[in-house]
Amino acid sequence: MEKIKRILFCTIVLLAGSLTAVAQQIDVTGTVKTADGEGVIGATVRNESAGGTGTVTDYDGNFHMKANSGATLVISYIGMKTVTVKAAPRLDITMEDDSRVMDEVVVTGYMTQRKADLTGAVSVVSVDEMMKEGENNPVKALQGRVPGMYVTADGNPSGAATVRIRGIGTMNNNDPLYIIDGMPSQSGMHELNGSDIESIQVLKDASSASIYGSRAANGVIIITTKRGKAGRLSVNFDASVSVSLFQTKLDMMNTEQYGRTLWTAYTNSGTNPNSNPIGYRYDWGYDAAGYPALYSMSLPKFLDKENTIATSAGTDWFDEVTRTGVIQ
Repeated sequence: MEKIKRILFCTIVLLAGSLTAVAQQIDVTGTVKTADGEGVIGATVRNESAGGTGTVTDYDGNFHMKANSGATLVISYIGMKTVTVKAAPRLDITMEDDSRVMDEVVVTGYMTQRKADLTGAVSVVSVDEMMKEGENNPVKALQGRVPGMYVTADGNPSGAATVRIRGIGTMNNNDPLYIIDGMPSQSGMHELNGSDIESIQVLKDASSASIYGSRAANGVIIITTKRGKAGRLSVNFDASVSVSLFQTKLDMMNTEQYGRTLWTAYTNSGTNPNSNPIGYRYDWGYDAAGYPALYSMSLPKFLDKENTIATSAGTDWFDEVTRTGVIQ
């Protein structure tokens, strides 16, 4: 019996020694850098195998910690893509920018900061979603994408639009202030190519006045255009075609119908119908009951004395002055 106890004791000691060897901790030192080779200050290095304990990088991006050999280390930093590696005595880690996070970076008048850190009312517009609409003026595509902002258009082919961010606050100009690449502009966004826009932010509250002064009383729209980037040359082609047409058309009268309607209007008002300025000539009188009666009517071949404006009987002018609009 005593011999069996000794064998069991030796076995337990050997197993404990092997487990200790497997779980042996090592000193892990490393450097976290950006793609440009700059050290990342304050990056978090977590040991997921040890319940998330870890450390942060110093001023030069260096860190030191203890971890089990082969443990999973997770390196994270705001604005960077998270990196996962296995623990080793020496680690050199490169972090890349996270473009999805950078989309939420807000450009104010004098600095760039995260939207979550702002105290004012700022709306960030998704340019990709905005460009899905076939508008020649990018500001029209902002309709319905910024809370509290109203965009109205007058139908002008040039694409002019009226923007109201904080309502009407004066009897004078109520247009917002446009900041295009840091330069103030009063002409709006209709002169910009929507494909050249990188980001759009709308400052809506009174705090924007502390940046731009009284010009920001009606709100501020900040536009940042695209710039060249280092790397391989790429060409993007984007095309769209849309059609604009009437859902309902006016039912136009022909020459005879309009002439009869004009005669009825004149006689009902007690005016001589032959005094009309268009040139209709009516042969009319009163019937036995004393009501006006139209016997016949005519139009001259030309409407002017110089015989330059011909009478075009039966022309549907609605069809003549309208057509299906194609936007591409």
